[in-house]
Amino acid sequence: MQNFHAEHVLLPDGVRNGVRIAVDGGLIASVTPDVTRQAGDATIRGLVLPGMANVHSHAFQRAMAGLAEWDAGGKDNFWTWREAMYRFAGRLEPDSQEAIARFLYIEMLKAGYTSVGEFHYLHNQAGGAPYVRPAAMAEAIAIAAESSGIAMTLLPTLYVSAAADGRALIPRQQRFGKTVDQLLRLRESMRGKAGVAAVGLALHSLRAVPVPQMREAIAGVEASSPIHIHAAEQTGEVDECVQFLRARPVEYLLREFGVDERWCLVHSTHLTAAETQGLAHSGAVAGLCPTTEGNLGDGIFPLPDYLEAGGHFAIGGDSHIAVDPAEELKMLEYSQRLLHRRRNVAASTQVPHTAARLWAEAARSGAQALGLNAGEIARGKRADLVALDTEHVSLAGRDAKQVLDSYVFVAGRDAVRDVMVGGRWLVEQWRHAGDTAAAAAYRSTVAGMLRA
Repeated sequence: MQNFHAEHVLLPDGVRNGVRIAVDGGLIASVTPDVTRQAGDATIRGLVLPGMANVHSHAFQRAMAGLAEWDAGGKDNFWTWREAMYRFAGRLEPDSQEAIARFLYIEMLKAGYTSVGEFHYLHNQAGGAPYVRPAAMAEAIAIAAESSGIAMTLLPTLYVSAAADGRALIPRQQRFGKTVDQLLRLRESMRGKAGVAAVGLALHSLRAVPVPQMREAIAGVEASSPIHIHAAEQTGEVDECVQFLRARPVEYLLREFGVDERWCLVHSTHLTAAETQGLAHSGAVAGLCPTTEGNLGDGIFPLPDYLEAGGHFAIGGDSHIAVDPAEELKMLEYSQRLLHRRRNVAASTQVPHTAARLWAEAARSGAQALGLNAGEIARGKRADLVALDTEHVSLAGRDAKQVLDSYVFVAGRDAVRDVMVGGRWLVEQWRHAGDTAAAAAYRSTVAGMLRA
């Protein structure tokens, strides 16, 4: 049993002072607020937050972040970016996948993420031939997660067709293709592997998975498995689904698949009022990726109506144009301010401090989406803690609630001092034991890929 005494802690009922947290076997055994430090308590200075989940990651895209920021013809959009991504993905092999993911996962930890959902569809060799070990690319991700210490939910992704009409994958998509049986075998082969905290199922999208295969894949996993899917990210996707399925993506999923608490609908950007209400009432999690959605010009999620209806959301880094949960939450809130032309859109009467509401909801629902017993500093939850440095210049003179606001909207990841996952301090005084070696391997790997 380890006992910690924290100066300030974000608990489910708000920010409390003088909190003793007992940790046993990686879980929180008890939480006692408003107490003084006792002999034997380890002191955690500053403000302690529940660890954040990054529910949507394509790890390999970290290495191409910033490489698609040009357009000579004035016609660049998501679909032209996708072609650039396909070309870059064609250069990946298991060793480069591992080096990129390891560096990224350490970056995530140092920024305050304690868990990640890896939406993994890069299954095959370039050209589509399977590896000798069919799970070689997934195994590389697991090795990266194990060496970093992050809690990783692997989401093997079914990717069958090139469009909603069921046409065959184009050559650049052949790396992604698996039959349902192949994907389920891959999924089972990864269960219990070092570095894999949980295994879920990802269905790439209604464009990329015909409905019969979608049903077959869902029937092939346990009833508690997280299920993730890209949905309504782009208006072109919505139009395609209307044309071939006679319904909008989220409308169709809600009607045909009994969407519930184990589902995470990633993006869900373009929703009607009825879809917004339906998604909120389903208990599913909207997996929002604000910096990627902004980078790709996707659109803006209807956050006020969704929250008013009781909807749950989490955040994801997606293409990793940013690796910082504070930046994701700030982008989410600022996009709403620009759209609605008012401030503190996510605040509520019950939780008037915007950052407190955003962080608590994203952490709690993020853990739900990843099938992990985490997301709150509460008895029985995994001991995932993020300690902010209240001596950071941008946090000077603030009370605990103002510290959280100033962290999210001003200081960002620079204020993250220490990070614990499952009762183990993985980041201490801004340092991770593997960060120097991981950065060197990442630099060498990416430089080699870009020269190829």
